[in-house]
Amino acid sequence: DEGEKNITKRVNANDPVAMTHLGVLRYFEGDYDGAFRYQNLAANLGDSGGHFQLSCLYRKGHGVEKDRKKEVYHLEQAA
Repeated sequence: DEGEKNITKRVNANDPVAMTHLGVLRYFEGDYDGAFRYQNLAANLGDSGGHFQLSCLYRKGHGVEKDRKKEVYHLEQAA
C-alpha cells in the first residue's frame, strides 16, 4: 500500500525512525526475522526506539534466541 511504500522510501534513505516503524509492522505481521532486521538497523543508527524494540524481541525470543543480557543492554541503550 501507499503508506508502506513511503516508509520503504524513508528506510532506503537511512531514516532510523522509519526502520523502527517498519520493524513494528513486520512484527505484527508475524515476520520476526524482518522485525529484527529493521530494529537492528535502526539501533545501529542510534535510534532509541529500535533499541527498545530489540529488547522486547530478546525478552520474548521472537526472531532471536531469548537473551537476558542483550535484552537489558538494549533497554539501557534506549533509556
